[in-house]
Amino acid sequence: MKKTGFATIGTSKITEKFLQAAGDNTEFRYVAAYSRNLKKAEEFAAAQGAERFCDSLDELIKDPEVEAVYVATPNHMHYEQAMKLLNAGKHVLCEKSIASNRKEAEEMFQVAREKNVILLEAVRTVFDPGMEIIKNNMERLGAIRKAAFVFCQYSSRYDSFKEGKEHNIFRRECSAGALMDIGVYSVHMMLQLLGKPEAVQGLSVMLRGDIDGAGTILAKYPDKIAEVSYSKITNSALPNELQGENGVLQFHGSANSPENVKIIFRDGKEELLHHRETENDMKYELEHFLRMIHGEESSEIHVQRSLDALELMDEVRRQCGIAFPADRK
Repeated sequence: MKKTGFATIGTSKITEKFLQAAGDNTEFRYVAAYSRNLKKAEEFAAAQGAERFCDSLDELIKDPEVEAVYVATPNHMHYEQAMKLLNAGKHVLCEKSIASNRKEAEEMFQVAREKNVILLEAVRTVFDPGMEIIKNNMERLGAIRKAAFVFCQYSSRYDSFKEGKEHNIFRRECSAGALMDIGVYSVHMMLQLLGKPEAVQGLSVMLRGDIDGAGTILAKYPDKIAEVSYSKITNSALPNELQGENGVLQFHGSANSPENVKIIFRDGKEELLHHRETENDMKYELEHFLRMIHGEESSEIHVQRSLDALELMDEVRRQCGIAFPADRK
C-alpha cells in the first residue's frame, strides 16, 4: 500500500508522541518537519527521522510529497496555518482545540470541503476503542439521569506561572486556558456519549491575565444533567460516571484511553467491561485519519462534534468573561 507523506508543524512533546504512534503505522511516511526556528526544525528532524526540514510554511506547502500535515502549535495559530495548508490541497490533522472559536472552525471546514481534503480535530479519546465499549453498554444502565466528566491535571507550568513567568498555555492571546486545553476533551466526550445539550451554564476560576485555570460546566438535557469538571491548577482522583436508573458506569481517562471501565449495578454487583494498560493511544486518531483520506470513512460526524464543542465553549467563555483576541476578527 502506498504510504502517505506527512509533515509536522510544532516540535513539542505532543508531536514526539504522535510520531511515536505513527512509527508502527505502515501507511505513514515522515517527509518534513517545520518550525519557525530553523535550528529547532533541523534538530527535530534529525531526532525523529524526517527526510527534510524547513522554517518556511510556503516551502512546506509547495512540497509535492507532503500530502498531510499534523499541526501541534498554540491554539491561536491553528486557523492561519490550517487555512494555508487546506487551500494548498493538504489534509490536516489539527490538535485540539482546532480553532479559537466556532466561526474560525466553520471557515476551516468549509475550505476543506471546497478543496476536497480532510480536516480533523485530534481529540484522541473519541477515537479510542474503549469509547465504543462504553457506548455499547450504556443501554444496560436504563435511563441515564446524571453524568460527570472529569479532567483535572496540575500543570507543570503552573508553579512558575504563579511566580510571574508567562506561559502560552495561560495566555488569552494564545486562545488558551483550562477550558481550551483540557476541558475540551471532556466536552467532546460528553457530546459523543450524550449528544448536544439544550443549555449550559459555566463557572470558571480566573487567574492573572483574565484566563481560566479551572472550571465547571453544567449541561441540561431534556431528561438528564451532566457536569464537566476541568482544571490545570488541581488534580482529581474522581472517575467519569454515567448514572442510570439501573446502575452506574464508571471509567478513568479523559485525555487518554478509557481505563477500568465497569458497571456497578443497583444491587452492588460489579462487572468489569474493559481494562487496558497505558499505551500510546494517538495511534487510533491516525488510523481513522488515514481511512478518511483514503475515502474509507466519513469525517462528518467528527466535523459536527468539533463545531458543537466550540459553540458550547464559546458560550461558556461568554458567560465567564473569557475573551480572546481572535474573537474580534
